[in-house]
Amino acid sequence: MTYTRKNRGVCSVSTTVTLADDGTIEDVTVLGGCSGNLKGIASLLKGMPAQEAIQRMEGLTCGSKSTSCPDQIAKTLREALEQ
Repeated sequence: MTYTRKNRGVCSVSTTVTLADDGTIEDVTVLGGCSGNLKGIASLLKGMPAQEAIQRMEGLTCGSKSTSCPDQIAKTLREALEQ
């Protein structure tokens, strides 16, 4: 299943996640933001259970912002699991 969410409060525009039927992350693509860092995060997330990724990234902030790109990925994963 592939799910896309518009990001809020960060430099990146949107996050697309692809999950296997068992909730394992198959792919993460973030449009905009810090390309190298986000490609690295996406690579590390492949094969990880979405729930584990959410626990690790949810609530992370970036500078003075109340959110971050990893937090936005976690929000996208949570919404995708609810579908």
